[in-house]
Amino acid sequence: MQEITIDREPVELYKILKFEGLVGSGGEAKSVIAEGLVKLNSEVETRKRKKVVSGDTLQFGELEYRIVLDGDSK
Repeated sequence: MQEITIDREPVELYKILKFEGLVGSGGEAKSVIAEGLVKLNSEVETRKRKKVVSGDTLQFGELEYRIVLDGDSK
């Protein structure tokens, strides 16, 4: 499982996909979420602006990620 480090929480789900380069654009991120291709904490998540926090897990494609908060930012 790979880690995605965020510098603040919460972060909207589509922004994580976009800024981590998992998709090509914000529009594509919103589209794959709406199509049910993303799981958050093992559940299909279709809310583009779902708030993601440290400790959540994200699945997209064959990969799984753990969300962690940057220890230097609070």
